Amino acid sequence: MTKVRTSERSAFLASDTDWAEAVRREAVIRSLAALPRLGRQAVEDASGKLGVSVSRVYVLLRSFRDHPVTASLLPRRPGPVKGSRLLAASMEARIETAIEEVYLRPERPTVKKVWGEVRRASHAAGIKPPSLKALRARVSARSLRDRVKARNGAAAAGNRFRQVKVGLRPERPLQWIQIDHTKVDLMLVDEVTRACIGRPWLTLVLDLRTRMVVGFYLSLDAPSATSAALAVAQAVLPKASWLADRAIDLAWPAHGLPEIIHVDNGREFHSRAFERGCQQHGIRIEYRPPATPRFGGHIERLMGTLMGRVHALPGSTSSNIAARGAYDAEANAVLTFREFERILALEVLGPYHNEVHSVLGCTPASAWTEAVAGAPMRHPADADALLLDFLPFEERLVRRDGIRLFSIFYQDGALAHLVDQGAGKLRVKYDPRDLSAVFVELPAGDHVRVPYADLGRRPITLWEQREATQRLRTAGIRTVDEHAIFTAVEEQRRVLMEAQNASKVARRAVARLRPGGDGPLMPDRAEPGEGRGERDAEAKVPMPVERETSGVEFW
Repeated sequence: MTKVRTSERSAFLASDTDWAEAVRREAVIRSLAALPRLGRQAVEDASGKLGVSVSRVYVLLRSFRDHPVTASLLPRRPGPVKGSRLLAASMEARIETAIEEVYLRPERPTVKKVWGEVRRASHAAGIKPPSLKALRARVSARSLRDRVKARNGAAAAGNRFRQVKVGLRPERPLQWIQIDHTKVDLMLVDEVTRACIGRPWLTLVLDLRTRMVVGFYLSLDAPSATSAALAVAQAVLPKASWLADRAIDLAWPAHGLPEIIHVDNGREFHSRAFERGCQQHGIRIEYRPPATPRFGGHIERLMGTLMGRVHALPGSTSSNIAARGAYDAEANAVLTFREFERILALEVLGPYHNEVHSVLGCTPASAWTEAVAGAPMRHPADADALLLDFLPFEERLVRRDGIRLFSIFYQDGALAHLVDQGAGKLRVKYDPRDLSAVFVELPAGDHVRVPYADLGRRPITLWEQREATQRLRTAGIRTVDEHAIFTAVEEQRRVLMEAQNASKVARRAVARLRPGGDGPLMPDRAEPGEGRGERDAEAKVPMPVERETSGVEFW
C-alpha cells in the first residue's frame, strides 16, 4: 500500500490562494537551495523577493531541503496545528479509556454518554473535565472501520468497508443463472372463503447476461428441493402452455439449459436430487461463499425491486413494521394465490422486461433477443423427463408385492421383469405434492410411473403422510401401516375443514390441498425407520390445528 506524506495531503487541502503563494516561494527557494555556497547576500535577496524576514527564509529553506516539494512551502496559519492535542497526558489517557470501555460497545452508546462518564471521573479526581467538542474530536480521530466493527459487528464493517470486486461477467445468455427464494411481502386470501391464508414464497431464476427472468415458482410452503426443481424446470422449458393457462398474452421467450447455476448454501441446493438433476443435464453448480449475500447481488436487487412493486398491492405487509405503520395487511388482503401469481407474471413480463436496465443500457427483453441471435442454446433431450430428473428420490428394492415407500405400497405390471432380473435397488422418485404415484428410474435411464397398489386410495401429500405417521406414533401405535395412515389423513382433512373458518394456519393447509392453488408443495423431512438419507429434508412441520393458539405458522 502506498503511503501519502503529510505535505502531499496538505497540497490536496490547500486553498488556491495558499497554493499560489507556495508556487511563488518555490521559484525562489529552489534556486536558493541549489547554490553550492549559501551567502548572506543571497538570503537577503530572497527575503526581499518573498517579503518575509531573513530568519523566515532560513525556516523555509530548511523545510524545503527536508522535503523538496512545493507543498512544504505552504503558508502556516497562526495557532496550534490542526490535530494537535493540548490536554494533559493524564486526561488524554482518561478519555481513551472511556472511549474503549464505554463508546466502543455493541450497545452503541452516544458520545454524550461517554462525555458524562469522563466528566464524573474528572470531578471525582478534582480536575477540570474536557469539553464535548474535544471528546468528539478524539472519537472522530479513531478509525471509522474500527468504530463500526466494535459497535456494529465484523459483518457490518465488512459490508461497509470491504472492497467491491468485479462480479460475474457472463458473455452469453444462460451461461450463468442465479436462483434464490424470498417470502413475499403480501397477504393472500383463500379462493373460496376469501379469508387470509398468509404470505407465499417466491423462487426466482435470473439470467445474469440479459437480466431476464427465465423462471419463477410460487408456493405456500418454505423452499425445498422440489420448489427449486420446479423453478428450474420452468426456466428450462418453453412457457407457452403456462402462459395460456393463466390467460397471459405476453411474450416470454426465455428457455434453454443453463451452463452454470449460481446459488447460496441452502439445503435444497445441496440435495441429492438437485445435484443429480444438474449433473444429468451438464449443468455446473457454483455455491456462494457462506454468509456472503453480496455474491448474489443481482438476484437480491431484482427481488427488492419486485417486492417494492408488491408493496403497492392491497394486503402488503411492507418491508418492515415501521413502513407498514397502522395498515392492517390481513384485513385488506383480497388477492388469491392464482390471482397474485398472474399479477406477478404480468409485472415481470410487462414493465420489468421492457424497462431500460441501468447496467445493460437496454431492456432485458431486447438484450435477450440480441444475445440469443448469435449464441447456440442447449435444450433437454427429453423435456417430459426434465422435472423427474430433479425430483427427490429414495433407493428401494422392487419386490413381488411392489415398492414400499413412506409406508405405502406401489405396484404396476411394468415392474414384473425387474423382479425376475434381480435389478437391485433402484431410484424411486416422488413428488411431495402428490404421493398417488412414484417414478421408478430403470437401469437404462427411463422412468416408469407406478401408482398406489390400492387404486382406490385418494391422493395425499408427503406433508399429510408425515403428520399422520407422527400422530399415530404419538398415540402409541408403534407399527404404522398403510391403512392407518390413510385413515389418519382423512381425519386430519376433516378437522382442517372444520377449523378453516377460525384458523389462518388451517386455511393455509386447506389451500395447499385444493387443486388450482400452487399445486401444494409439501415440505420433506426424514422419518425414523424409513431408511431415509435425503439431505434436502425440511424441518418438522407441526399440525396447524393444534398449534393455532401459538400464532406460529408452519415454517
